[in-house]
Amino acid sequence: MEAYYTFCFLAAISVFLGFLNQYVLRAQTTIAITAGALALSLLVIGLGKLGILELRDWADQLLPLLNLEDLLLKGMLGFLLFAGSLHIDLLMLRNQRLEIGLLAVVGTLISTFVVGALLYWLLNFLGLPVAFVYCLLFGALISPTDPIAVLAILKSLKAPEQVAIQVEGESLFNDGFGLVVFTVIYALCFEGADPSVPAVTELFAIEAIGGVVLGLLIGALFHFLICATDDHSLELLLTLVIPTAGFALANILGVSGALAMVVSGIIIGNFTREQGFSRVSQHELDHFWSITEDFLNGLLFMLVGLFLITIDFGSIDYILMAAAIVIVLLGRVTAVNIPFFFLKRRRRYHPYSERILIWGGLRGGLALALAMSIPAGHIAIGDQDLRHLWVVMTYGVVVFSIVVQGSTIGPLIRRSRAVAEPETTSAEPVG
Repeated sequence: MEAYYTFCFLAAISVFLGFLNQYVLRAQTTIAITAGALALSLLVIGLGKLGILELRDWADQLLPLLNLEDLLLKGMLGFLLFAGSLHIDLLMLRNQRLEIGLLAVVGTLISTFVVGALLYWLLNFLGLPVAFVYCLLFGALISPTDPIAVLAILKSLKAPEQVAIQVEGESLFNDGFGLVVFTVIYALCFEGADPSVPAVTELFAIEAIGGVVLGLLIGALFHFLICATDDHSLELLLTLVIPTAGFALANILGVSGALAMVVSGIIIGNFTREQGFSRVSQHELDHFWSITEDFLNGLLFMLVGLFLITIDFGSIDYILMAAAIVIVLLGRVTAVNIPFFFLKRRRRYHPYSERILIWGGLRGGLALALAMSIPAGHIAIGDQDLRHLWVVMTYGVVVFSIVVQGSTIGPLIRRSRAVAEPETTSAEPVG
């Protein structure tokens, strides 16, 4: 019950910060809540150092009590991915399936290896040797753009349609694909999985293909059930079963729950929405999931900000945090530019596509939860624990991503709206 009460109070604080934001900062809600929680964390740390108010012990008990990695990876993630995919236009997605597929799959792999290689070189340069596979693990957890962060911030910004579908589609699918890559590398690092190509391929196929197939089955089942009733309340309750029991089933079966939620959400949002919901029910569907998404987003980014209290920073940590920000940005630039180098040979894109994709590639609570899922005391780097360093670097990237990139993406999108779109909705073939 203590965990439930803590959850309730933190949720109330996040809503209160969102309320204050509309009168004080007037910033995007996600950024405001994260910044507010960071400011609160710094205040608590400062008061503790002055001996006025010591809340460090309480904070150290808070996050283990809530179990952030399980709360997000096995709970909230299903809701947020399902809610985000409900609004994906399948026609637009189909028109840009090549772009989204390359960015989500090839781009994620490129970033994983670029970030892993650069981190491996940096740590060895600093006299902190570590096996390359552990650097790849960091690359895998930090490379996917977090749809929870991306969609929350871009939701209120009217980006050009072509760019918006690229950002939204990539963030949803590379989240699922990135989780699969992380799971595979995690199994190699900590579970003694067979590192042979056939074994890794089988593990990857079970996670990825299994998640897509399960998503198709869940989507088809609930499409039939929703179309079979005219009860508005029951229709909404049926959609609620998908990210709860459906997501839990995926975790139990050992397939990608993230991909299952994205696929089922696209089915419900594109087919069931038109065939199973009346106009009134469609409005209720959008309203219900919009409120749910906003509530969970606020709570998640509140936890991200408060997480600062629990970290004991060493002198090397600040260097690694700054280096991680640069390394991840370089990985993102490479992951976007290489696919577009080939794509632009046959199609025409909005002039701001690459810039928005690079700077809008935000990281959020998902990356932090993945870093926290790494077991402590397993590998030492110098006199530091691997988990501690990976969590510290991830936290630095996440805060920079949300606060700095998130707060500066707005002017970039506003400038992009002044530039004409290509003539077709999908990218127009060149010559």
